[in-house]
Amino acid sequence: MSAALEKRELTLGFIPLTDCAPLVIALEKGWFAKYGLEVRLSRQVSWANIRDKVAVGVLDGAHMLAAMPIATTLGLGEIKQPMVAALSLDLNGNAITVSPDLYQRMAEADPEAAQAQPMTARALARVVAQERGAGRPPMNFAMVFPFSTHHYLLRYWLAAGGIDPDRDTRLLVVPPSYMVECLNMGEIDGYCVGEPWNEQAVAVGVGRTLITDYDIWNNHPEKVFGVTRDWAERHPHTHRAVLMALLEAARWIDQPEHRLEVAEILAREDYVNAPAEVVKMSMTGSFQYQAGAAPRACPDFNVFHRYAANFPWRSHAMWFVTQMYRWGQLEEPRNIREVAEQVYRPDLYREAAHALGLASPAVDYKTEGGHAGPWTLDGPAPIALGADRYADGRCFDPADPVGYLRQFDIHRLRVSLDQLAGLNP
Repeated sequence: MSAALEKRELTLGFIPLTDCAPLVIALEKGWFAKYGLEVRLSRQVSWANIRDKVAVGVLDGAHMLAAMPIATTLGLGEIKQPMVAALSLDLNGNAITVSPDLYQRMAEADPEAAQAQPMTARALARVVAQERGAGRPPMNFAMVFPFSTHHYLLRYWLAAGGIDPDRDTRLLVVPPSYMVECLNMGEIDGYCVGEPWNEQAVAVGVGRTLITDYDIWNNHPEKVFGVTRDWAERHPHTHRAVLMALLEAARWIDQPEHRLEVAEILAREDYVNAPAEVVKMSMTGSFQYQAGAAPRACPDFNVFHRYAANFPWRSHAMWFVTQMYRWGQLEEPRNIREVAEQVYRPDLYREAAHALGLASPAVDYKTEGGHAGPWTLDGPAPIALGADRYADGRCFDPADPVGYLRQFDIHRLRVSLDQLAGLNP
């Protein structure tokens, strides 16, 4: 395998979050070396750094937000560069946290809604109405990048509760590791971020988590391994070796008996650089919503391999494109399926999985929202999948992305849905 590699020495980027685990464990446990790769992991401060450095070749590839390769391929943001995502790194892993002061106001405005689990945005909507009635400016909420699950799921949750994210709040971009400090300083009222930055806010008493992303969309895609299309075409054997190493690492991480060790490795200064006790909380299947409260079981908060978690579903890519349209990021009508097929590459995934003897889904698309519990994907080798329910009960059918967009009353559409439907029959 190693003799065929076009490039052996690689620099791969990551952001200090628990879901960088496949890259860290592939390095620490020797799976990169097993496939002839000499990998240096480069910690980056922001997702914009990741995007820019991969695009210009400073990094060979990186831990990326699942929507980032799509946005970069489409030229949304500051850089246009065709990208490839051939492997999903994980499912879920984020939460929405607010300041204790804001939570107290929510509890006073609507005690029942503020205690509900999973929590809707109803109590927050009442506080928003009070603020508007008093003539105060919108509250500040942070997310990590404009083209991220954090952004889209925060908007999804707010809008499902009747809050217009653009009229009723101000949404700001803050790098993940700065979220807790910004919340503590009062610069923001809340945020949506990955772990350990929700549990850290709870641990130091400056935050109260409202809801996890798992409760907004069960088992949604979170991060991918991304490279430029040019890099993938020039280094096909090296790319496959990286995918195989990450697949082996993800499979190992998902075994419960390994999670404590994974958390201790991730907590190190070179990686996430957070207290091990905080990192362990979500990585071992529990979540603490507020200081002093008992942790709650959340076994699927971090999924790294089961439920076909590493498969790059093109239907997931299509969902991200619908959100780019819903919130006005994408204005030009496009064939959404063609965009998904340019970026998400299940064919490359299947080559790596086949080399490892792992079963792959036989199809590239599936509906989302129709399963409230575990189910089985039929095929030559049936695959166990997890729930995929949305909190608002809607369903996403990749055969009708425009019909899905027509369902939402709160949006910032800047394209004619009839025109979009013409390109997406």
